Amino acid sequence: MIKKLVLGTALLLGATSLTAQTVDVDELKKEQAAKKDSIAAIQGRVDAIQAEIDAVPGWKIGAFGTIGGSISGFDKWYSQDIPNNDAANIGITVNAYANLLQDKYFWRNSANVNLAWVKLNDRDDPSDDDDFREATDVFNVTSLFGYKLTKTLAVSTLGEYRTSVLSNFNDPGYLDLGVGMTWTPISNLVVVVHPLNYNFVFSKGAAEYESSLGAKIVADYTRKFGAINFKTNLSAFLSYEDTDYSNWTWTNSFSYTLWKAIGVGFDFGLRSNKQEAFNYALAQDALLVPPPTDVRTLENTDNELQSFWNLGLSYSF
Repeated sequence: MIKKLVLGTALLLGATSLTAQTVDVDELKKEQAAKKDSIAAIQGRVDAIQAEIDAVPGWKIGAFGTIGGSISGFDKWYSQDIPNNDAANIGITVNAYANLLQDKYFWRNSANVNLAWVKLNDRDDPSDDDDFREATDVFNVTSLFGYKLTKTLAVSTLGEYRTSVLSNFNDPGYLDLGVGMTWTPISNLVVVVHPLNYNFVFSKGAAEYESSLGAKIVADYTRKFGAINFKTNLSAFLSYEDTDYSNWTWTNSFSYTLWKAIGVGFDFGLRSNKQEAFNYALAQDALLVPPPTDVRTLENTDNELQSFWNLGLSYSF
C-alpha cells in the first residue's frame, strides 16, 4: 500500500512538473514573440528616420571595403607537384561614394577598386619568380549629374571610366559619355537609361579595339541594414554598330560588421566583353609554335563569361 502511495505521488509530481515546464515554455515563446514584434517596430522606426536623413539635401559621403589574405608554407610535402614552396595572396576591395543631393538636381559619384596579388615560390627552382603577381585588377569610377523633372525622374548625363591600374593601365580603357534619363524610385536605387552614349575604347600596340555609338544602362543599389553593407552595380553598353562591341559588368560587395568597424566581406563580379576575349585570344595565338592556320577574327572568338570573387576581413569607413 505504501509503495503504491509513493509511486502515485511520484507520478503526480512528475506530471505536475511536466505541465509546469510546458506552461513555462509556452509563456517564454509568447514573451519571445512579443519582443520580436517590438524589435521589428523599433527597426521600422529606425528605417523611417534613416530615410528622412537620406532625403536631407547636401553631401552624402561613405565607403566600405574588404581585405582578404593568406600565407602558407610546405616543406617536403611530396604528395604535391611542388613539395617545397611558400605561397601567399592578398586582395583589397574599396567601394566609395560622394553624392550631392539637392531639391532640383543631384550629382552622384562613386568608385570601385578591386585589387589582388598572389605569389608561389618554388624553393627547388632557382629561376622561379618569388615576387607577388597581379591576380585581380579592377578600377571603375562614375559621375552622374541629373536635373529633376519630377521627384523620381531626371534628365541626366553620365561619365564612366574603367580600366586596370596595376598592369596594362588604359590598355584597354573604357570611357562612356552619354545623356538620357535617370530614375530614382527610392533613395538607394539609381537606374540610368541613356540612349545616346559613346563608348570610347583606348588601347596600345597591336591590340584591336573599336569605339562605337550605343545605349548605356546602369542600375546601382547601395544599402546599409544595421551591421550589413551591401552594394550591387550593373553597367551595360549596347552598341548600335555591332553587337560584338557591346559589353556588361556586374559587381557585388557585401560586408557584415562583427566588432566596431571590423567584419567579414565578400565580393564577386561577372563580365561579358567579346573585344577583350578576342584580344586575349590573339595574344595566346601569338605564343603558339607553329602559329595557328585559321585566321582569328572577332566573330569566331568565343565570348566566355569572366568572373572574380574575394572573401576576407572587411572594414567600414
